[in-house]
Amino acid sequence: MPRDLHPRLLRGFVATAETLHFGHAAEQLHIAQQALSRDIKALELALGGALFTRTTRSVELTPAGARLLPMARRLLLLQDEILAAANGSAHRPLLLDLNSDVTGDDLTADRLLAHVRAAWPEGELLARFHGGLAAAAAALTAHRLDVSMGRFAGLPPGQRAQLVHVPVRLEPMAVMMTGRHPLAARTELPLADLAGHPVDICAGNPATTEWTDLGARLLAEHGLVAAEPHAAPVGVDETARYLARHGEPMLTTVGGPRIPGAVTVPLVRPVPLSLLGLVHRPEPRHPGLDALIAAAAELGGREGWLRRPADSWLPAADAELLAG
Repeated sequence: MPRDLHPRLLRGFVATAETLHFGHAAEQLHIAQQALSRDIKALELALGGALFTRTTRSVELTPAGARLLPMARRLLLLQDEILAAANGSAHRPLLLDLNSDVTGDDLTADRLLAHVRAAWPEGELLARFHGGLAAAAAALTAHRLDVSMGRFAGLPPGQRAQLVHVPVRLEPMAVMMTGRHPLAARTELPLADLAGHPVDICAGNPATTEWTDLGARLLAEHGLVAAEPHAAPVGVDETARYLARHGEPMLTTVGGPRIPGAVTVPLVRPVPLSLLGLVHRPEPRHPGLDALIAAAAELGGREGWLRRPADSWLPAADAELLAG
């Protein structure tokens, strides 16, 4: 066992563990994929075991990798804090969880991140992609994360009491399905037309219980049925296989993820909405957080992100947050 581990190796490991894709992790770290692969191999050699299982189609954490991940995150966060303290007034990077492992045409988190990086070039935001506010909220309260995004009203009251919510956008909801589904040819879909079609509300994903709660409320109020829970996919390719295998419409948002072989159909009559917000701890403000809030206000004001359509549906708990 070596006496020291270079933080670079741990950063490469964490980025790969969170994206489960060597190419995406290398892009996030701004290094060549070959260099990242060398660093992972060096870390595995130093620790005496494999951290990932790799196939031509997927990358997964081994049990040893899963055990290392939370410890590596804590160590890197501590290093950032040490460097910030040593630099006096300089702030450490803001650790932001975008809660998305795929890209989309109009993903709010991606647009906010790009806007802040352009408007605040002297700062640093480290973006992570876990996919679920329920999981991210635990990291926020444990000081392993600075900011996340998602549906705040879906968190337990005890967690909400420890966190601050900033409304960002009312996102119209849709269903995503393969092109072979009988509803796939529609340009829009009245909620009533989902009768007889169980809807996947990601009930099998413990990291996104706030989204499952939203879906369950929507279906219950409109006499619709949820699909049976399935183990959640990670990434674009796995989501495409998941949709093809199970064949059920999956609840999503308009302008959300692009999945090969899938179509997204907006829901109407009424238009169901999801209130997306920034979520953070109340104590000391980081300039990156202020930049995020300012970016959300600028983009939202220009594009009417918080303007509610007349014929729309929003749970009462979410409407209260919006009013407050």
